[in-house]
Amino acid sequence: MDDNTQSNYGLSAPPEIDSTAEIDNSLPRAVLRPGTHFLLDGTWKFAIDLDDSGLIEEWEQGYDYRHTAQWPGSIEEHMAAAHTGGSTAWQDKIVAWYERDFTLPEVSATQNRTLFQLTFGACGYETRVWLNGQQLTTIEGESVHFGEYTSFTYELPEESLHLVNRLTVRIADTMDAETTRGKQESHVYKRGGIWYQTYTGAVRSVWLETVERNRLRSRVGVVSTIEDCLVRFNLTLRIHDAADYVVRLQIFEPDGQPGEAPLATSDFPMQLAAGQHEQRFSLEVPGAEVWCPENPHRYRLVAQLIDTTGYVAQIEARFGMRKIESRGRKVYLNNEPIYLDGILYQPGTATFAEMQRHMHAMKELGCNLVRVHIAGIDPRIYNLADELGLLLWVEVPSPHSSTPRSRENHRAELLRMLSLMETHPSIVIWSLYNEDWGAQDIATNPATQRYIVQMYNFMQLAHPQFLVIDNDGWHHISYQG
Repeated sequence: MDDNTQSNYGLSAPPEIDSTAEIDNSLPRAVLRPGTHFLLDGTWKFAIDLDDSGLIEEWEQGYDYRHTAQWPGSIEEHMAAAHTGGSTAWQDKIVAWYERDFTLPEVSATQNRTLFQLTFGACGYETRVWLNGQQLTTIEGESVHFGEYTSFTYELPEESLHLVNRLTVRIADTMDAETTRGKQESHVYKRGGIWYQTYTGAVRSVWLETVERNRLRSRVGVVSTIEDCLVRFNLTLRIHDAADYVVRLQIFEPDGQPGEAPLATSDFPMQLAAGQHEQRFSLEVPGAEVWCPENPHRYRLVAQLIDTTGYVAQIEARFGMRKIESRGRKVYLNNEPIYLDGILYQPGTATFAEMQRHMHAMKELGCNLVRVHIAGIDPRIYNLADELGLLLWVEVPSPHSSTPRSRENHRAELLRMLSLMETHPSIVIWSLYNEDWGAQDIATNPATQRYIVQMYNFMQLAHPQFLVIDNDGWHHISYQG
């Protein structure tokens, strides 16, 4: 290949490019925690509950499973592999049960302030989980988790744990047009054309890890004021033991050496009751360097929760300082006009390694914006975009009908996505709806109009780090509503 021939990243990245971004963070989240996680992926027992009798018959207490399935993977794949009618067999509702045993990892005596936490990277649309026959509730208090695009977490009760444990999962989904479906088929939009087959169930990894009883959760929201070199962090604290604590925030260069002094640090004394708390903290980063496609500079945040004995619970995250806004018909990044040269990306069933190649190819083509179209994909793609310097336009997967329930499902999905995605400087645009899907009556229904205006205003106030589009491509609501 001569010097004038451009390499084709779509086939292979050049050898000087490390195609694995964030290699120390294999989990689908932006936050790093110290310690070891234990993947529960692999072979699970599997059964289709054809007449939805499993709850009545208490399958969670014991059931004779006849098939196995590989987690992660879709129910449709598992049905086909088990020859239970093929992947196209259901047109209304599907219920699947999964079960596996796992051995409890050893915990040292010095870890008596910790507990075991179980996280599903994504699973759904409706998920129930049992440990040794006892139903679990998420940290948010859900006995049934709804949604299939974001992670959710359980704290495992110590009194229910054995040396060898049985984990049972029931997943249900329907063709309900009021749920957030994106381009998956429904009762309203039948399969064919742009509407593809459902991809349901155990779609991302599940893992076990030890975490502190009193800790910062794996959520870091970032809002920058670049003119003043200020950054605001939105953090979530999980507290079991009411007491006085200190939240210590330190900001480092991303590749700083151990023992290196932080660029900025601050302590925030707090008196915390038991429960979950969302708090905002602001720091000044003197001489802060902004993040942009040409120079995707990121800093490393070390956030610690320290109790009165000096015990430290810690998380880390990389973040960038940047500002996005519209002025008239132009978009400004970091107070400079930017021409958005974008590409539509629908990775489908691509593996993360394939998505890495795709993202490198888009960068090589000269694109600075990627529209991740109306889907919940592997969240590691956001870390990769942060690293490469690609702006992202993301969207809430749409419901397919416009009703009060569909709007509530849409709102819940948006809030779940925001809580886990507001770390990334690469994400600059959010679409609330796409082409009237789930808002077919936007031109005539005041309730639909009010809801969209309310969510637009909410985004502007609570998440000023994003540009927001009410309904991409079709009818719009005026700024005045």
